[in-house]
Amino acid sequence: MAEPIATPCIKVCCVEPQSGLCLGCYRTLPEIAQWMRFTPDQRAAITAELPSRRDKLDPIYQS
Repeated sequence: MAEPIATPCIKVCCVEPQSGLCLGCYRTLPEIAQWMRFTPDQRAAITAELPSRRDKLDPIYQS
């Protein structure tokens, strides 16, 4: 049986219009759509970058 694919999704799915980032996980819609197709290394690289993306959000969405 295959292991489940790790995801940064926290089930808060709302995309901030200016940055195009999800307010829950900070991924883009294309990244979310392709997540299952990415290699483990690609997913790890994106996941490592996610915390720094918070600063790209409009300040009204940063909490």
